[in-house]
Amino acid sequence: MASCEKVIQDQLQKYGFKREADLSELYLANKGLIDVTDLSRFQMLKYLWLNNNKIKKVHCLNYIYRLTELYLHNNDLTNITGSLSHLKSLQVLMLHNNQLTKLVGTVSELKGMQFLKTLSLFLNPLAQDSGYRLYVIHYVPSLHLLDRREVKQEERNAAFSLYNAERACVLKSLAFGRRVKAPLLAKARAPAIRSLTYCDKSGLRRNQKKVPLQDPDAAVLNRAMQRSLMQFSSIDWNTIPSSQQKRLEDQPSESPKIITVKFR
Repeated sequence: MASCEKVIQDQLQKYGFKREADLSELYLANKGLIDVTDLSRFQMLKYLWLNNNKIKKVHCLNYIYRLTELYLHNNDLTNITGSLSHLKSLQVLMLHNNQLTKLVGTVSELKGMQFLKTLSLFLNPLAQDSGYRLYVIHYVPSLHLLDRREVKQEERNAAFSLYNAERACVLKSLAFGRRVKAPLLAKARAPAIRSLTYCDKSGLRRNQKKVPLQDPDAAVLNRAMQRSLMQFSSIDWNTIPSSQQKRLEDQPSESPKIITVKFR
């Protein structure tokens, strides 16, 4: 079993890379590796294959911020906390067939990856959780493909309703700016009585208690009628003759018509 450093040097010589900073792809799959040396010197690295080894921990990716594809499947990983969260440019991440058991900790590591489109976590103990797929879809919303299956809008809606139930309830109870009856909000409450302050003819301040309208449609109409009346006027330019028409016609032109529109 060759050491990781020797495998890297063999690849650099094979493909003729004179500077480590020029390396953008690194293939370390199927090498029987248990540990991986620090790869921070390859700061231009975009594609990294570490699959089909015996790796248990990933602590070799510090300062590699350009990485877009990472293949870690078929290893012995038990925990990735603190190892991948800085990879903000990652688009493809393969983690299937490992020994990851903590669903919450694993997903927390991926939450900040706004460009992550493809993720595989199947054949891990955490994938046995009954709500596993919806949980991942909700907390990693950028995903298009999860465990080789397309993420559908119905799944996004179900995940939102399950893991953000309070907000989903509010959104379902709104229609055109006002609340409507919803099953989750069936419990009715007595309308609150508001106290209005006004000044009478003598200038004294008075308080008047007012009960809101019970009928929503009546309340909307009442609110609309209380708005200020606005008026918009414009000349009907179709009735204005052109300069050429004025020269050809002997009769004087009529006064222009004014179109007025009023609304609240």
